[in-house]
Amino acid sequence: MEYNLGIVVSEFNFDITSMMLERAKAHAEFLGANIKKILYVPGVYDMPLAIKKLCEDEGIDGVVTLGAVIEGETEHDEIVVQHAARKITDLSLEYNKPVSLGITGPGMTRLQAEERIEKGRDAVEACVKLLKNLQ
Repeated sequence: MEYNLGIVVSEFNFDITSMMLERAKAHAEFLGANIKKILYVPGVYDMPLAIKKLCEDEGIDGVVTLGAVIEGETEHDEIVVQHAARKITDLSLEYNKPVSLGITGPGMTRLQAEERIEKGRDAVEACVKLLKNLQ
């Protein structure tokens, strides 16, 4: 069975997230999944509304999130990821659709973010596996 996926991509740290997106698209193609929509949001904190819109779309089976939250001088990165992760889980349960967490961080450096670009691939893998296993 083919699955239709939506992807939400954070534009913050786009040099990283654009590469995560390329990995995600390539892996979706490898798995035979269709990327139906890609929505761009300013940052990880802004993802929930876009995720909700994709979950409301009956043509979308699951949603992949892609973002990179790099550590700053304050604990802002921790707050952003904690709140985003919680809301992502809530939306997945509310709409009964997989929403994978392809957000790297918090507490990582730019170098560590670059080393985690493959997490874009992993997020697609998780979403498709959930779809297969929940049928």
